[in-house]
Amino acid sequence: MKVLVIRFSSIGDIVLTTPVLRCLKTQRADISLHLLTKSNFEKIVAHNPYIDKHYYLNDNLPEIIEQLKQEQYDEIIDLHHNLRTLRIKQALNIPAHSFRKLNLQKWLLVNFKINLMPAESIVERYMETVQHLGVKNDHKGLDYFLPEGIKVTTKDIPMSHWAGYVAMVIGGSYFTKKLPVEKWQELIQHTPFPVILLGGPEDKLEGDAIAEMDSIKIYNACGKFNLDESALLVKDAHVVVSNDTGLMHIAAAFQKPIISLWGNTAPEMGMFPYFGSNTLNNIPPTLKLMEKKDLSCHPCSKIGYHKCPKRHFKCMKELDMEAVAGAVKSLWKLSKKAPEA
Repeated sequence: MKVLVIRFSSIGDIVLTTPVLRCLKTQRADISLHLLTKSNFEKIVAHNPYIDKHYYLNDNLPEIIEQLKQEQYDEIIDLHHNLRTLRIKQALNIPAHSFRKLNLQKWLLVNFKINLMPAESIVERYMETVQHLGVKNDHKGLDYFLPEGIKVTTKDIPMSHWAGYVAMVIGGSYFTKKLPVEKWQELIQHTPFPVILLGGPEDKLEGDAIAEMDSIKIYNACGKFNLDESALLVKDAHVVVSNDTGLMHIAAAFQKPIISLWGNTAPEMGMFPYFGSNTLNNIPPTLKLMEKKDLSCHPCSKIGYHKCPKRHFKCMKELDMEAVAGAVKSLWKLSKKAPEA
């Protein structure tokens, strides 16, 4: 049986689909599993051993559709469910199963603060698409596979961080999902451990502004490492503090203690860190969800904005950094290999 799984973007969303790929391959030996994603995200899936063949979309949908037709798939598992995947499903004209996006429920939550969302991770809705194949969630969590030979040595990070550090992911796809620079500075003032700042090249200047308060304690790695190297730095961290972004889900794939910071979006939408069976009603001790719940405008979007619609950005600016630092200290103690502060 030949199955095509589709998920175009983004980093975190693709990582959240990995239980579907693993469970399909480990529970159905007869399945040849192909994946279609965007070419930008090749690194995330290239080393996944459960994928038999990759297709990458790069503004060439008609060409990709013709290639997919030649494969003669038996079924499509649509984990993106948008207009592009509709075109593919119509062109291939084979059985397809699409995940439930729950757009109405999200709209009610954002616009009227009426929460009809399930307490489960979005992973559970992804898994529904393969139930008819006899495939069930193995509850082993997310996957992220690093390429062979990838390493970050002691030459790549300061000696002050060799004994352990907190990874702080300052990047984000939207302004309203990012903790402001002054709040990171406040958090670090209350945190007694070495810190590595993680993000892309676009986050370097903000990282510099944060790091200048203490160049020994804080190492700004934004833009210095590629995604896999940044993932390795997350894997080696004692604790991860992160905005709602891709590295947060990669940290969950490595089963790291995580403090998840929420701005204009909310965990209720199902995109919280997932370790294999946790729900919003069953949060493990290694996960702390930090959000400003008492705001009448929160959440204000299911994705994010480039500026706060209310112009006050209280969802991030009023997060209690002393409470976040307290969570860092408690999770540091839970880390098996962490030395005392």
